[in-house]
Amino acid sequence: MEERGEKEDATEREGSLCQLCFAAGRRTTIMETECERVMINTHRFDPILKGIVVISTRSAMVVRFQRIRKCRQLQREKLRMEKLRTTRHLLRRSSRSLLDRRLKLNSENSIHSSGTAFTRTCTGHRNWILPACLHPSRDCRGLTKANAMQNRYFGSVAELVQRRPSFSTLNSDDISFFKSILGEKNVVQDEDVLATANTDWMRKYKGSSKLLLQPRSTEEVSEILKYCNSRHLAVVPQGGNTGLVGGSVPVFDEVIINVGSMNKILAFDKVSGILVCEAGCILENLISFLDNEGFVMPLDLGAKGSCQIGGNVSTNAGGLRLVRYGSLHGNVLGLEAVLANGDVLDMLGTLRKDNTGYDLKHLFIGSEGSLGIVTKVSILTPPKLSSVNIAFLACKDYFSCQKLLQEAKRKLGEILSAFEFLDIEAMDLALNHLEGARNPLPASIHNFYVLIETTGSNESYDKEKLEAFLLSSMEGGLISDGVVAQDINQASSFWRVREGLPEALIKAGANYKYDLSLPVEKMYNLVEDMRVRLGGLARVVAYGHLGDANLHLNISAPKYDDKILAQIEPYVYEWTSKHRGSISAEHGLGLMKANKIFYSKSPKTVQLMTSIKNLLDPNGILNPYKVLPHSLNP
Repeated sequence: MEERGEKEDATEREGSLCQLCFAAGRRTTIMETECERVMINTHRFDPILKGIVVISTRSAMVVRFQRIRKCRQLQREKLRMEKLRTTRHLLRRSSRSLLDRRLKLNSENSIHSSGTAFTRTCTGHRNWILPACLHPSRDCRGLTKANAMQNRYFGSVAELVQRRPSFSTLNSDDISFFKSILGEKNVVQDEDVLATANTDWMRKYKGSSKLLLQPRSTEEVSEILKYCNSRHLAVVPQGGNTGLVGGSVPVFDEVIINVGSMNKILAFDKVSGILVCEAGCILENLISFLDNEGFVMPLDLGAKGSCQIGGNVSTNAGGLRLVRYGSLHGNVLGLEAVLANGDVLDMLGTLRKDNTGYDLKHLFIGSEGSLGIVTKVSILTPPKLSSVNIAFLACKDYFSCQKLLQEAKRKLGEILSAFEFLDIEAMDLALNHLEGARNPLPASIHNFYVLIETTGSNESYDKEKLEAFLLSSMEGGLISDGVVAQDINQASSFWRVREGLPEALIKAGANYKYDLSLPVEKMYNLVEDMRVRLGGLARVVAYGHLGDANLHLNISAPKYDDKILAQIEPYVYEWTSKHRGSISAEHGLGLMKANKIFYSKSPKTVQLMTSIKNLLDPNGILNPYKVLPHSLNP
């Protein structure tokens, strides 16, 4: 009886469903305005994916959309006649305005039942919080023995980099001074805490710092840096420590300055949508705060539960919404930063237009803490829109993915908010190593998958636009399969597959990760070349932000092997440079790519960067050995 009731509820949600097929555990959609049934794709009823109608037959899907379009036309005609009668009534009675009726209509809840699978709206934000065993602030005792063995310090560039003799070594007088300004509990020397702070998220880089400082204000950061600069003590700024290139951990014995205690929201203007906060605010907390205020963060990352806004700004993090809202260079209106000598630069403006001289905040966005420590940020946040739709689609080849992106930009336009892709290897990895992940299109295996999100304010308009896009894409052969989420749980399950890939890669074993910007038409050629080059040595996994031309190339192997690394580097950098790409799209350079910068930047450009570094940090104490080539660092 309980199972029957569940099926009846699902039937009511879906509109009109064939009772015989549904009772047998199969699904057949019936259009309410048509006398004949349209069988889309019968499949066993899955309580986990209930409410999702899987479209696997191209011809049937085209027929379905043609019927949907006809139904829409009939509905629009009916609505037009109703409006005409209403208008006549208003002219006679003059008791009520048509505008009021429209406003009332538009104020209805955006979540409602629909008879078609591709017209259901879902709202809410996708979330991925790092599991305990992968959280930067937690131990990894939950990992399996095989995985724990991979948590060693592999590919240590520290073996190739010499500790600068100009840097001093920490002594007891230094500890006493820091305790005098921060207090005992904010001067951390505990070995377990330091072991975590010294190790990066991927367990690839490990420093040997003996001291972790936790300032609570800009003034304390200033006092710390002023003292360290006078003593020539090298420091490394640290936030959530979710970086992927070794930029947030020490190389040797640098003092760690963690700004996590500076986590206050200082101001929020509901009229302009401008948020002012401290650098230690966790991104997910800011997202939740803004959601309650009716706004959204222009930045969304898989590691939102751990990463901090100061680190996001310092690395110019890109994320999942860049195709809609742009980079942090466009969204950050101002910031406050502390220089190596302790000077505080107050650039915390909240104006969208300020054309008075050099816009110096851009020097610190993406500088990875090598020019100064960001302590406060003002950021422009857009209003939250009520209509959100998420489609998970399958494509037969990469060319179809490219064409689908072109069509999405043209036909979805202003409502397109995300366009992500993953290949068959990435999907297989997620299904085998990611807890709770399910294939939204289980009927068959596909070479490529695309996740599209639209965000708008007009539900019916957004639906109609998405339907027209999907119909034309099916008719053009760009989509071979597809499904649209019909509630927030299904939307989260779609995003889980895409956002959980970094976690799945770590669980799979050793991972060589490359974050590249390339021309969209050339992007997957590199993946295919790497598969030929590596043969059976390792598995090549590709996914990324196709809407931003950002490829995440991952080489997965049971264990780290110098033979594999020799086949990857410098080939991957040379290939990227040859096609005028960037060797770092959004992860930064850190320690991993500091010496590789010439693949993307000219010698004169790098020399100018070095001059700026020497001007702002003449002793080179801020995050040394990172970003710039070691031979050019002071």
